[in-house]
Amino acid sequence: MTIRAVVKGVGHYLPERVVPNADLEALVETTDEWIRTRSGIERRHYAAEGQTTADLGTRAALAALADAGLKASDIDAIVVATSTADFTFPSCATTIQGKLGMTRGFAFDVQAVCAGFVFALTNANALIVTGQAKRVLVIGAEIFSRLMDWKDRATCVLFGDGAGALVLEAAEGTGDTTDRGILATDLNSDGRYGNLLYVDGGSSTGTTGYLRMEGKEVFRHAVEKLAETAHTALEKIGLTGGDVDWIVPHQANIRIIEATAKRMQVPMDHVVVTVQDHGNTSAASIPLALSVGKARGQIKPGDLLVTEAIGGGLAWGSVVLRW
Repeated sequence: MTIRAVVKGVGHYLPERVVPNADLEALVETTDEWIRTRSGIERRHYAAEGQTTADLGTRAALAALADAGLKASDIDAIVVATSTADFTFPSCATTIQGKLGMTRGFAFDVQAVCAGFVFALTNANALIVTGQAKRVLVIGAEIFSRLMDWKDRATCVLFGDGAGALVLEAAEGTGDTTDRGILATDLNSDGRYGNLLYVDGGSSTGTTGYLRMEGKEVFRHAVEKLAETAHTALEKIGLTGGDVDWIVPHQANIRIIEATAKRMQVPMDHVVVTVQDHGNTSAASIPLALSVGKARGQIKPGDLLVTEAIGGGLAWGSVVLRW
């Protein structure tokens, strides 16, 4: 008998405020055309004043629980991927646990920036297959709009706020690639490249800081490493890009998404793309795309999915799962 971590439910939440590219023209020297041609982004959502990352994550969690037909009391663990937690501590996960009224189990955060949800999903999978939890709520939630330097037009126009969540549940499988659930994972990091994407604040400065990015270098690493990690995860179970029904990538830049799909030899009509509507929501982007992809009718039961992401660290990885 093989235990698989199967997706039981999915949901997302986006703040009410929608910010089209044209609105940013009044804040920074940029244009709608400049943003679209370089990133594919047309609009993004910004959290309201007083709204926190845990608020967003809680709304996404409730949507995922409703989709799964479960209550918070049915959950054994919460794993939250975020780089913008409400506080240094306690964790965003325990804050969400409290907001959900969940008084049992355990909760913790994972911080791998834009790759965070892939890392969180891999950790949640390990909890399930080792028997430490039967049901795990995996959440990606971010408010990156509060880390922007509004004098840096190259970065401030790229990011947005939002949250997405999955409920994973233990289920028996046959042990082959026809099983539903997580089939393979691949995680990587290389601290030599930490200066390419970072926030210049924290305990070393006593400030929150702003996001800093070497865009061209991040682009180069992303295209190379995302295709590589996806191939590695697929090879672990004897599959190739030709077996994939949907790539659900980190939504950072349409050019990165297109280049990665090309390297994987997967056509763009088999890639879930939401970057135009959400911008880069960091660790929230993959669960957001999964939820939107299901709602659109793109992702269906039995489909083979590959999710892949890269973020500051540099940290990158992928997950292969059957929906």
